[in-house]
Amino acid sequence: MSEISASLVKELREKTNAGMMDCKKALAETGGDIAKAEDWLRKKGIASAGKKASRAAKEGIIASYLHMQGKVGVLVEVNCETDFVAKNEIFRDFVKDVTLHIAAAHPHYVSREQVPQDLIAREREIGAAQVQGKPANIVEKIVDGKIDKFYGTICLLEQAFIKNPELTIQDLVNSKIAELGENIVIRRFTRYAVGEEAA
Repeated sequence: MSEISASLVKELREKTNAGMMDCKKALAETGGDIAKAEDWLRKKGIASAGKKASRAAKEGIIASYLHMQGKVGVLVEVNCETDFVAKNEIFRDFVKDVTLHIAAAHPHYVSREQVPQDLIAREREIGAAQVQGKPANIVEKIVDGKIDKFYGTICLLEQAFIKNPELTIQDLVNSKIAELGENIVIRRFTRYAVGEEAA
């Protein structure tokens, strides 16, 4: 199977509202067939989760977690649409899992949209320097891959979930949206570690 093009991923994303990585995976699983990829997403409950993502999430909870006898602390705000879901045990267990993950995986941002452009530009520069001597189009592909990996280490939604590395945190969010029938948004978080310099 040839590389899935960014334009194909974008087209599927616009049709389904599903996350970029989910769209890429769906297209890879279905040989790049848009209609089959859309069905694949719907079967997984991801397309419907994507549609719910446009709905306002103004309820929710702020949760905290202390780890290693108070050496690491996390505060996170997770929003949903109704107070009913905010009090739901499934939602609260999900939020607890998110705090545990943040404590262990040390993300810096919720999503790639929050990463400062100057930081990405610097990473691109470093990535390009590491593959000097190759044709420009090859360098660009390699650097794009390195940037995706970089996002996967610093962005909460793109990190592999510590309890199940087969899932990203975004996959976990999507599964809870499908399960609870409401939009769920990890709004913000702060992670403290004793003796660590503030970012």
